This record gives sequence, structure tokens and C-alpha cells, in this order.
Amino acid sequence: MRNRLTDELAVCGLNAIRALSDVHPEKINRLFLREERLPLFTKLCKHLAGRKRPYKLCEDEELEKICKTPHHQGIVAMIYEPVIEAVMSEDIDNWAAERKTGLLLCNIGNDHNLGAIVRSAAFFDASPVILAGQNTTEGEPEEKYLTTAAYRTAEGGMEHVEFRSVRRPDFFLRSASRKLLTIGTDPRARIRIRDIPKIINDQEKPLTGTVLVIGNEETGLSAEIKEQCSMLIRIPGTGVIESLNAAQAATLFLQELYER
Repeated sequence: MRNRLTDELAVCGLNAIRALSDVHPEKINRLFLREERLPLFTKLCKHLAGRKRPYKLCEDEELEKICKTPHHQGIVAMIYEPVIEAVMSEDIDNWAAERKTGLLLCNIGNDHNLGAIVRSAAFFDASPVILAGQNTTEGEPEEKYLTTAAYRTAEGGMEHVEFRSVRRPDFFLRSASRKLLTIGTDPRARIRIRDIPKIINDQEKPLTGTVLVIGNEETGLSAEIKEQCSMLIRIPGTGVIESLNAAQAATLFLQELYER
């Protein structure tokens, strides 16, 4: 839940708040928690008091009103609305130099899928996570936001990845593919996920980094985006169900890339 009057976003869930407290306590403007949670967050409350930021003991009913969900796990923090900066050309250079594995998420509109993907990205040290719209021909895609549900589902992963955004994912991939291996996920691709180690080892020049491109579950990746990927790879299955959901697919690919 976001508060447009104060440009704040509610973050809830025990692991999400723990990560905020450990990694970015300065992001927290206000804290609301059940009394039983206080011993776990004494250090954070002292930090907030030192910054003259309020914290308040609340019952479940008030916590639910603040974050608009019963799944708060007894604690809610209000942070400023995260600002997601656009990808710059020097970012691609830096990611290549640092041999990073990142993700480009095209029109992932389900907040729980986004949170689950971010959780896997943090687990496998994949960053940046680039948020993009899918529409490359008719106007600009909608602006992307991080939500309360995504933060909660990520279980703290939000604090361990870098976020960027692109308006035209096909243009981004055209530039990125000159310096990074860009892998598009496609259930009809010829190459299988288990072929990734061989593909990487057979590269003519040393691998400088990878971008995994994930589409939404309804339409997948557009033809324009597929055309700009270095290659398309599938996860083989029985065919009874056409594909896994986006978060499951991302996790399998990230594990394979991590083990390469």
C-alpha cells in the first residue's frame, strides 16, 4: 500500500523488515509493531529515536489498516516510494566489467511473481533487476512500481538487488547484447536450459556478464524482444502444461547460471 500524500510505501513482513533494519535502516520513516516484536527490533527503534522518527506499538487491526493486508506478521515500516532510475549506457559497461548476472523483467505485472523473482535473484546474487514494459510499438509502457506485496513476497530480497528500468526493452537489448550474453526464455526454443554451461564455454570471447530476459505468463516475450536476445532457451517438460510460471522459470535459470 502506498500513501500518495506522503510519497510513502508500506513494507510489512518479518523478514522484509529485518532486511531493511540490517541493510538500510535509514530508509525507514515510521515503524508500527506489535509489542511482542519489540525485542527483535530494539536496535532499530533506538536508531529511529536518534533520527527523531516515530515508532508505535499497535494491535493487529491498526497494522492491517496501515498496510491494507492481514499478512503483516506484526510489523509495518513506512519508507519513501522507491525511485527506480533508468538504465544508462555506462551501466551496461559496468555490469560487463563486473561480470554480473542480471534480469530483465518484461511486463511482469503480478506483484507476487515479482517478489518471488527478486527473492531468487538475491539468493543467487543476480543484480541488477531491470523492470520493463512489453509494448515496443504503441506508445510508452506504464511506469513500474515496487509494491507492498512484492516486498513481502521477496522476504528481504529487495535490499540485496539493484533496480533499474527501461522504456524500450528491445532497444536496451540491442545495446546490451554487444557486451553481455542476453538469454531470452521461450517455451518453444530449440536450446534447452541444460545446454547453458556448454554455450558459455563455447563463446568465442570470454563471457563478460549475462542478462536473463523473462516475459509475463500470458504472452511471453514479444517478437521484437526475442529478436534482440543473443539466444532463446527453454525448460523442457512433459508438455501437459506449456510452461512454468515466471518466478519458477527464473529460479531454475538463475540456479543454472550460478552453477556454470
